[in-house]
Amino acid sequence: MESYMKLLLANKAWVQDKLNVDPRFFERHAGSQKPDFLWIGCSDSRVPAEEITGAQPGELFVHRNVANLVNHTDFNVLSVLQYAVEVLEVSHIIVCGHYDCGGVKNAMTHKDLGLINKWLRHIKDVYRLYERELEAIDDPQAKLDRLVELNVIEQVNHIAETSMVQRAWRQHSRPTVHGWIYDIRTGYLKQLACLRPGAHIESIYLFDFEGQPVRAAEPAAQKP
Repeated sequence: MESYMKLLLANKAWVQDKLNVDPRFFERHAGSQKPDFLWIGCSDSRVPAEEITGAQPGELFVHRNVANLVNHTDFNVLSVLQYAVEVLEVSHIIVCGHYDCGGVKNAMTHKDLGLINKWLRHIKDVYRLYERELEAIDDPQAKLDRLVELNVIEQVNHIAETSMVQRAWRQHSRPTVHGWIYDIRTGYLKQLACLRPGAHIESIYLFDFEGQPVRAAEPAAQKP
């Protein structure tokens, strides 16, 4: 049997399991979605968002890319973010990185990897921002782990720097933005950062809405 056939057979078994518990399961989910969470995670196949959180279909609105980046020139992630905030009206945004991230690991090298060089450049920028701290870490694994953490924190700040999130903070007092790490070696999640509506943002990134800028109330996401 070819490997892809196993996925199709597993799908049939999954459908039957759901129907055995709730005969109207798919009927109830077909109409609309109202997730409470936007999950921005890494594309790594070992980090399935729903499985590691125990979430059910309809609970997470998911976007994944290499190294869980939120770049202000990436219309894919920005479109997902806008839809989640303005249409789905999510209460929480979670940026979840993971230890032993291949994207972060490769960004720490000088390898020419082709097109993905452009993507990994954003992680190199994070390294440059925290170079003094990272260069003081002698152990290669500990340095990689720390850059994974710092990358998550920077992406949390990037979300708060968008006009769509600042507008939602001002008008609706949502969403809260979280930075999490998945420890691929143990299976546990931990929180690194949390920005609630009205959190501090560097003034250069603030937007005016009807002449009234979002005002700082709390420190920005900081290093744990």
